[in-house]
Amino acid sequence: MSMVDEIGAGLDGLSQLRALIASGRKPGILHSLDFDFIEVEPGRAVFAGTPGDHAYNPIGMVHGGYAATLLDSACGCAVHSQLSAQQAYTTLELKVAYHKAVTRDSGLLRAEGKVVSIGRRAAFAEARLTGADGRLYATATSTLLVIDRPAASV
Repeated sequence: MSMVDEIGAGLDGLSQLRALIASGRKPGILHSLDFDFIEVEPGRAVFAGTPGDHAYNPIGMVHGGYAATLLDSACGCAVHSQLSAQQAYTTLELKVAYHKAVTRDSGLLRAEGKVVSIGRRAAFAEARLTGADGRLYATATSTLLVIDRPAASV
C-alpha cells in the first residue's frame, strides 16, 4: 500500500496530499535527499530543501539529480492534486534545464510546480527551482501519464 493510500484512502488527490503534509510523514525520497513537501493547492505543489554534502557529486557541485528530483516531485504532485480518488499518475518524460550551479552555499531551494494542462490520459506540468534570493537555478517541463488506480486488495 502506498503512503497516500494509508493516510488518505478514498480521498481525491488534493485531499490525499493535504493529509500527507498534515501527517508530518515523509516518503523515502524526501528522507534520502533531505527535502520537504511544504505546500499544495489545486494544480500547484511546492517542495523545498537545502542541499548538503549528501547531494554532492565528485566534481564539487550538487548532483543534477537533486534539482531534477525536486522539480519532478513538484510537477508530479501538482498533477496529483487534480486527480480523482480513482486516478494515479506516473512521469513519462522530464526535461530539465540547469540555469545556475547548485552548491551547499545556494541555501534553501524551492521547487514550485504548476499544471499546464490535464486530460483524461495525459497531463503536462512545469516547475521552477529558485533560491531564497529569487535566483533561478533550474526549470523543468514534464509529461505525465494519468492512469486508473488499481482496486484495493482486501
